[in-house]
Amino acid sequence: MTANRPVHRNFDLIVFDWDGTLYDSTALIVRCIQAACEDLGLGRPPHTDAAYVIGLGLYEALARVAPAATKDQVGELVQRYRHHYFANQHELTLFPGVIELLQDLRTRGHALAVATGKSRQGLNEALGHVELRHMFDATRTADETASKPHPQMLLELMEELATEPARTLMIGDTTHDLLLASNAGTASVGVSYGAHEPSEFAAHGPRHIAHSVGELRDWLLAHA
Repeated sequence: MTANRPVHRNFDLIVFDWDGTLYDSTALIVRCIQAACEDLGLGRPPHTDAAYVIGLGLYEALARVAPAATKDQVGELVQRYRHHYFANQHELTLFPGVIELLQDLRTRGHALAVATGKSRQGLNEALGHVELRHMFDATRTADETASKPHPQMLLELMEELATEPARTLMIGDTTHDLLLASNAGTASVGVSYGAHEPSEFAAHGPRHIAHSVGELRDWLLAHA
């Protein structure tokens, strides 16, 4: 019998954004942002504005989408957003093919991580809901480190998992994710099925733009 050959990897660590990249949550997040603004009489932000701030820390996202809100009102917006989101999060699922993608990457020996604008509570609940806590070697959330596109999330993940920027790949659905990668000195891949228009990605130099989880999987197995 011929021994199995070791898999050649271009990247040792693959870091995923969560919402809109692995988790099909963009539409719900937009609705909850809009509902929170309406609750406080701040008007209903357009879908494009609400989608654009996805990926940022929640306080920063709501402050941007409702620029007329006072500091106290932004705090209230956060509470109203959480009320609407947690009441409906049971509806959410992973994008089709995500589990198979992650399993394939682990089989190839990649370390896997998450860098997200969610809170720690929100990410833990989501990971528990889809039973994926065991799949990731490390995670970072916006309430425990600097929010995207500041590089701190990726820098901490690389330090924890002993990986250099040249051996790290960031994957996300927003320009915030691609800027995070650029600021941390890592490569990136964009996905077009999430919050931001893929026409905005080219300026940030992604290695690839995937239009489905299946296409992302094929590219990663060939190039990561």
